[in-house]
Amino acid sequence: MTEASTRPRIGVLAIQGDYAAHAEALAAHGAEPVEVRKPEELAGLDGLILPGGESTTMLKFLAKHHFFEALKEYCNHHPVFGTCAGAILLAREVRNPAQLSLGVLDAVVERNAYGRQIDSAILTAPTELAGGPLEMVFIRAPRIVEVGAEVRVLAQRDGFPVLVRQGNVMAATFHPELSADRRVHRLFVELVTAAASKPHLEH
Repeated sequence: MTEASTRPRIGVLAIQGDYAAHAEALAAHGAEPVEVRKPEELAGLDGLILPGGESTTMLKFLAKHHFFEALKEYCNHHPVFGTCAGAILLAREVRNPAQLSLGVLDAVVERNAYGRQIDSAILTAPTELAGGPLEMVFIRAPRIVEVGAEVRVLAQRDGFPVLVRQGNVMAATFHPELSADRRVHRLFVELVTAAASKPHLEH
């Protein structure tokens, strides 16, 4: 954040997924959303959301113009939140099948673990967030099958984590941008705001 503004500038990777809905949710909690399509657009951002979509398609896009390397460097030093395909990209290991990932979240993620798009679901379940049960929209969701000791599980589905946080990294296997409940985005905006106030960010 600049000294002239208390609004954190949070990028949304605008390749696939409902990045406009993410931007709307960020703005609702006082952030300035910025659509990101080029590596140079990462400069000056206080945080970044990697939205849903199709992770292999996203990887093909990121392979161009050294975007993958720039994104990995950014995610190692700034707050980042991955939803669905974005969560897959953040993981240290991806299965079913194996694929390249950024490796900034100490978790193992299994792709398409709940079946095809017709098997998608909307669930309401308790979480570690204040404010009661949370609506969670799952669309061809991945499954987090393993997390490291530093990863805090904030919500679960069938005994598997669906919302996690590790320092300044967050991941959800559902789509919080498709719900009217904005608490997940509020948590990320708070995380970004706190991190931006520190001169040297570590996670």
